[in-house]
Amino acid sequence: MQIVIAVGLLVAVLGFAVARPAGLPEAVAAVPAAALAVLAGLVPLGAAWRDVVELAPTVGFLAAVLLLAHLADAHGVFRYAAAVAARAGAGRPVRLLGAVFAVAASVTAVLSLDATVVLLTPVVFATAARLEVRARPHVYACTHLANSASLLLPVSNLTNLLAFAASGLGFAAFAGLMALPWLAVLAVEWVVFRLFFAADLTVPAGPAPPLSARPPRYALAVLGLTVLGFPFAEPLGVHPALVAAAGALLLAVPRVRRVPKEAVSLLRELDPAFCAFVFALSVVVLAVRRHGLDALAAAWTPARATFAGLLLTAFLAALLSNVINNVPATLVLVPAAAHSPGLLLAVLIGVNVGPNLTYVGSLATLLWRQILHRHDAAPSTREFLALGALSVPACLLAGVAALWAVLEMSGVS
Repeated sequence: MQIVIAVGLLVAVLGFAVARPAGLPEAVAAVPAAALAVLAGLVPLGAAWRDVVELAPTVGFLAAVLLLAHLADAHGVFRYAAAVAARAGAGRPVRLLGAVFAVAASVTAVLSLDATVVLLTPVVFATAARLEVRARPHVYACTHLANSASLLLPVSNLTNLLAFAASGLGFAAFAGLMALPWLAVLAVEWVVFRLFFAADLTVPAGPAPPLSARPPRYALAVLGLTVLGFPFAEPLGVHPALVAAAGALLLAVPRVRRVPKEAVSLLRELDPAFCAFVFALSVVVLAVRRHGLDALAAAWTPARATFAGLLLTAFLAALLSNVINNVPATLVLVPAAAHSPGLLLAVLIGVNVGPNLTYVGSLATLLWRQILHRHDAAPSTREFLALGALSVPACLLAGVAALWAVLEMSGVS
């Protein structure tokens, strides 16, 4: 009965997150579900509190990065990036797609996948309309790269942050091990997109627009220093959340100085509701883990980081992501793979690439779908599934092969 109740709570929370009735935040269902899990004795209060405390630095980092991305957008970083992409791709849709790939991969790696979906996708729509090209390839690139391009840095995705905390790897070591898998996955995505959207990419683009957007030098400099600050601050014992918060503060000061009332609105960009959702979801997942899922994950997860073990782990993570969403999948699989940094990184390949297969794989994909509906450009479910069926298995195989090669060369297992 306890496992039935625990699974029921998780299904209810995820179902609410997918549907978001009346636009209500995910926390509206997740927080009561977490409280019910504790009250029903599925999770002892002490265990729930320890889980929240352990997760707090990760969620703090998430909030800081969300604010950093919002401020970068307010300073014109995304408008400038879109203007550069439009200039580079004028007259040539394939070149425009290449520019969107480069921008989306960079934004995802540095400012997280949510920035790519929420802030970059509308800009890409506007750029495609300005150049009179079919938006489909470029808009789909936003959601695919929001997921698959989030492999590079610990800061690129909440799933990365969760695994990074358990991996024992430093920031630079994590990036070094994931750089080749990241490039391999991007290369496969590029080939698949060129083939899948071949007809759309033959329509000539319009003439090059004037590059009217000024480069936001101050914001770009702050972002650059923030990214460089992550690996340098870690050996000094400075948590990455503090580095991200410092970058956000530097971007916020000029704006608040001009408009002091904006300080209150910036607090909303920390998205406390989503942070509460992450905390509550962790407790609900803990209830499921304590009543059987941990044992199943331990039984299914390979013991060694051989090529076969890495591949099985990545495909298991991808499958679980499309069943229960990639954040719960990460929370379930990280403890089972924590004995091996290699297996943990394979989990990330699965939970980051796998969600491109279905809408429910990641919250970012669900947000992207909502944005397309608001632009009266609702994606075709058949087309989305077909593109995912072509790209996901190939990306998983390429990413795992690259990871295995890096682990063999580095001696990390």
